Amino acid sequence: MQNTMTQEELFKKLVAHCKEYGFIFPSSEIYDGLGAVYDYGQNGVELKNNIKRYWWDSMVRLHENIVGLDSAIFMHPRTWEASGHVGAFNDPLIDNKDSKKRYRADVLIEEWLAKQDDKIQKEVDKAKKRFKENFNEEQYRSTSPRVLEIAAARDSVHKRFADALNANDLEELRRIILDCEIVCPISGTRNWTEVRQFNLMFSTQMGSTAEGANTIYLRPETAQGIFVNFLNVQKTGRMKLPFGIAQIGKAFRNEIVARQFIFRMREFEQMEMQFFVRPGEEMRWWAEWRDTRMKWHRALGFGADNYRFHDHDKLAHYANAATDIEYNFPFGFKEVEGIHSRTDFDLSNHQKFSGKKIQYFDSETGESYVPYVVETSIGVDRMFLQVMSAAYTEEKLENGEERVVLRIPAALAPTKVAVLPLVKKDGMPEVAQRIVDLLKYDFNVVYDEKDSVGKRYRRQDAIGTPLCVTVDGQTLEDNTVTVRHRDTMQQERVAIDALFGLVDAECSLRSLLKKLNV
Repeated sequence: MQNTMTQEELFKKLVAHCKEYGFIFPSSEIYDGLGAVYDYGQNGVELKNNIKRYWWDSMVRLHENIVGLDSAIFMHPRTWEASGHVGAFNDPLIDNKDSKKRYRADVLIEEWLAKQDDKIQKEVDKAKKRFKENFNEEQYRSTSPRVLEIAAARDSVHKRFADALNANDLEELRRIILDCEIVCPISGTRNWTEVRQFNLMFSTQMGSTAEGANTIYLRPETAQGIFVNFLNVQKTGRMKLPFGIAQIGKAFRNEIVARQFIFRMREFEQMEMQFFVRPGEEMRWWAEWRDTRMKWHRALGFGADNYRFHDHDKLAHYANAATDIEYNFPFGFKEVEGIHSRTDFDLSNHQKFSGKKIQYFDSETGESYVPYVVETSIGVDRMFLQVMSAAYTEEKLENGEERVVLRIPAALAPTKVAVLPLVKKDGMPEVAQRIVDLLKYDFNVVYDEKDSVGKRYRRQDAIGTPLCVTVDGQTLEDNTVTVRHRDTMQQERVAIDALFGLVDAECSLRSLLKKLNV
């Protein structure tokens, strides 16, 4: 059975586990670290690479009309003027005068709205307990005076919030914070400053001398590298609409309110795909990609109820439709991926700012036009945190012992197989090494001979290794080994010759990709 603990306790344990088992370290920790910057350790980098491979293969291998790209981090500064980032890439920030802490005003209000939803759910849960099988949730939600009162207050604030965001009304955002009596989590006071805009782009200099240097930016998203290469890829790849360009790469944002471990960082990695379509067809493709991406997340088996769509209250200046896929993290439902219909904003603006014609000649209609774009954008680091949050399990076993196990989907697990000689003698280490050599060209395999077999099993459970293969006395007689399965802890006797097939069936990315039925 799994131990019960608060979500906050779970998250603290998860962060500690990531460090203890070589998944994530604070950046430059020997110098006391750097805020909101992290390094991926030996197990973390394997898991991260597997997540990226799952995304890349599902996008590029499974779709004949999607190709890849790897664009540079540095781009001509005019790129960011054309994209709107120089003028409009801002967060609304507010300070608490007592704690001297800075917050995003929109996030404070979103958290207040989420608390109202929680209050309603508590009322529903109480009523469900009281009325048991006679309970009609829909009727209760529409008739309970208390629920209706909370919902009315929430909806009223939500409308004000959406209107203020769309009007970029900073004073109204502050007024909502005061009216809702939102306090600083640190000081507990409502002593707030005005709300101010803060640009999130990092700038640097490029050039051999300070006088001749150009101000350039570290890219805040990878998408613009795709847009400026639209013509290059379309012509060299002879691509016909609709088609997509996929990219995985680093992006940088000077987040003032970076928090929740790797959820919001200053240096992070994105997996983005821009899908180019005929004008007028974008909403159909937006809906299709919305469903396709949700299926990709749910294929990992973390429970359909842990995902939901959240439509944007404020559409970006370039969008005509936007939704987020949110996952139920230990700190609540938060965005993992965004699906946006970006219209022709990006390509039209780059055409205008560069003076180059960026259009597609449609041989079917005989006309040239600027294509519309549907974007899917997912944070690798958030996806990593989602996998770790879902996988981390503390179990009490039937014999009274406890174990920590990471139930990472086998295809994503950092190590697929641990090969363990029962003892360090009688030729067992040599056989174990031969098994490592048999599997290592296709799977990440480790050899482990230190400590008792029981301790070695626990160590592999803690890093999420799906299979442990133990070489023992019987192996020397009949060339069979014990295979122990991580999740069930069940063991079976398998011939060494059959090992490759077993590992391939259980751990290859193929079986995960086949679930997507593209």
